[in-house]
Amino acid sequence: MIAPADLDHCTRAIRHGSRSFHTASRLLPRDVRDKALALYAFCRLADDAVDLQDAKASAVDGLQERLSLVYDGRPRNAPEDRAFAAMVADTDMPRALPEALLEGFAWDALERRYDSFSELCAYSARVASAVGAMMCVLMGVRDRGALARACDLGVAMQLTNICRDVGEDAREGRLYLPTAWLVEAGLDPDAFLSDPDASPQLRAIVRRLLREADTLYARSEAGVTRLPRGARPGIFAARYIYAGIGGRVARAGHDSVGTRARTSGAEKLGWASLAILRASATMVMPVSPLLYARPLPETAFLVEAAAAPETRRADWSDKLYATLARAKAHELERARPLMQRMPRAS
Repeated sequence: MIAPADLDHCTRAIRHGSRSFHTASRLLPRDVRDKALALYAFCRLADDAVDLQDAKASAVDGLQERLSLVYDGRPRNAPEDRAFAAMVADTDMPRALPEALLEGFAWDALERRYDSFSELCAYSARVASAVGAMMCVLMGVRDRGALARACDLGVAMQLTNICRDVGEDAREGRLYLPTAWLVEAGLDPDAFLSDPDASPQLRAIVRRLLREADTLYARSEAGVTRLPRGARPGIFAARYIYAGIGGRVARAGHDSVGTRARTSGAEKLGWASLAILRASATMVMPVSPLLYARPLPETAFLVEAAAAPETRRADWSDKLYATLARAKAHELERARPLMQRMPRAS
């Protein structure tokens, strides 16, 4: 059980460090929310430990040591470590999941670039989908379909973050856009980092990446039906809030070099209200066949690490799943202008 003082510390850290998750977490039931706050506080600590240090490789080594202490039942005497250790013990969290997260941070320490979209998905799997898989586990969900869709959501969120932070990352010497896409568009990656510019070619790349995210957001929704009923509004809220960031990037003409997309408190409240309605609909709507789509190749190892023994699934083709996901994403894209005209909460 997480100590109240440690939980209070985690709550404060998330309130100031991740406002989008803090908003979504308020819709989670208490038992899930407490464990999720412990998880996200440790992830935030780990992210800052690497991002804010010059010696990034040493920082990752230090995090691996802290993780080992957690799984040895002897966490470091810090609120985030103690809370995370309590959550790990309560949920029997597979160690492979937080280790995947640290591997992603190690890739950051190596200042890796990603040539292809698949390579970028592999990175996103580690720094984002691993968290989605851990969220399923702490809810007691080990269903392969739910895990695969949670991993889809993680990749979609990370792609959205990358699209939002293109300029900020470039000014720090970081590049996450697929370098093959830049070359195809006639852009030299090193030249772009030297002088970041929101050229028409770069905007087209950002638009393309957001479309990939939209497809994954659409796929992810099918997995929410496998989550505890009380947790569904919070997960839908996270999905809409992060997708809303992508919508902001789109409304800025896909220029995330000269500006950084931000969403307002009123918008977050509106998406939270929409999430409650969508969660209510899952009680009566049939299960989407997208639930049974195979995980992305880049996230399959996370699903296997977290899943219960294999169960028989429906016989649907991967080609059909892909078509359904694209159709759903297209439907959401067409509905976006209507949603933007809806009255916002005051």
